[in-house]
Amino acid sequence: MVQSVELVLDDTAEEYIRQQWSALAESGLSGVIRKPAAGDPPKRPHITLAVAKQIWPRIDHDLEKLPFHPFPVRLGGVLVFGARRPILVRLVVPSEQLLAWQRRVHALVAPCPGVPGNMAPDRWTPHVTLARRVPPPQLGAAIVAVASDRDFTATAVGIRRWDGDERRAWPVAGGR
Repeated sequence: MVQSVELVLDDTAEEYIRQQWSALAESGLSGVIRKPAAGDPPKRPHITLAVAKQIWPRIDHDLEKLPFHPFPVRLGGVLVFGARRPILVRLVVPSEQLLAWQRRVHALVAPCPGVPGNMAPDRWTPHVTLARRVPPPQLGAAIVAVASDRDFTATAVGIRRWDGDERRAWPVAGGR
């Protein structure tokens, strides 16, 4: 499993993404992010800033020291990552503030084992995942279900850690 550092969003943005998850599920799409299994933490919309196979405890201490203050982010259009097992995402429009946070967090996590190359600051694509492993024949209907003519303004309200091995999430900076 992987571990990650993630930006969490304000309540209104979370509800917006959850509505999109519901619209995809109602359209019959497989791969939609669903309610967690019993005992698992709730699934929350987020923007992943860094990923590693293992994030060392000292990194958590460094993350807790970051002077986080909420800042605006803009959820843009729908994108598709990959071809054989597509992932449907909503783009997070890059801003200087968002890119600066990702660079800062990546610099802390970079020495950890198993950091993928696509998380490097100049290769990272900020996004919120809507569905994984979308069957290619269902992509068109999925995009129609969540497409929008305008961006959605949200607020990044905090940073959390996710440990996929322990299936545990916890806040490290800011709120929530």
